Amino acid sequence: MNDAIKIMLSRYNCRSTVDYENALKEIIQEIALLGFWRSKFFEKASFYGGSALRILYGLDRFSEDLDFSLLNRNKKFSLMSYCKAIENELKSFGFSVTIEEKKKKTQTNIDSAFIKTGTLQNMIMIDTPKSAIKRIHPGKILKIKLEVDVNPPQGFRVEAKYLFHPVPFLINTYVQPDLFAGKLHAVLCRSWGNRVKGRDWYDMVWFVGRDIAVHLKHLENRMKQTGFLKKNACLNEKTLKGMLLEKIKTTDFDKAKEDVENFLKDTSSLKLWSGEYFRVICDKIKTV
Repeated sequence: MNDAIKIMLSRYNCRSTVDYENALKEIIQEIALLGFWRSKFFEKASFYGGSALRILYGLDRFSEDLDFSLLNRNKKFSLMSYCKAIENELKSFGFSVTIEEKKKKTQTNIDSAFIKTGTLQNMIMIDTPKSAIKRIHPGKILKIKLEVDVNPPQGFRVEAKYLFHPVPFLINTYVQPDLFAGKLHAVLCRSWGNRVKGRDWYDMVWFVGRDIAVHLKHLENRMKQTGFLKKNACLNEKTLKGMLLEKIKTTDFDKAKEDVENFLKDTSSLKLWSGEYFRVICDKIKTV
């Protein structure tokens, strides 16, 4: 195993098969970010979403995807033009991967691709114990989605953040109030049918627990762009909290727990989840 990978793996205190799979996925994510940096991707884009919270700000849950936003709108932007650099970076650390473009069925503002690799072969490569290896199906595929918003709603700010593994490098990310705006947009507007993305609710609690205010104007811009707020409407704190309270009434928090628990090492806080709990969380949200 590569020495840098060994150091990265040592941060995780893995005990179970799921622990090793989550660690493997996050190590691949961080090396992919390094590849993006080497290819000068962050001169045009910024990192945001759950993985940004996890990798850059210490969110205590794992995240599946890498989400980015262009700094300036460009509907002709091509994510695949950067993917060869990502593939080469991962291969230089011993990971055998392919990157495939996601073909669009309808026109959207999101350009997408997938990093794909065999779970078992890479688990062996990072010296996963045999007791964990035997629980993995030989044909299991690890997938990490890459998404870039090529027409982002305006009003966000970015900051530069250093990462130090596998080597020191620098990336752009949304500041935390704008990350919170993106997360509340997901809580209020994400369409998953009957499914509930508990990860969004978990992240909302994380922001509130750290006394981070939400950037209201950026949230307003996001909601207008996606049609959840009329163009002439103005979002204020009272309106926002009213929307959240209505969403809480219709959310099945048992299903929300099921969605998020596999991404956590400590699930004890989920015992608190209920409509009443989230009404208290909602009341504590601050805006800026």
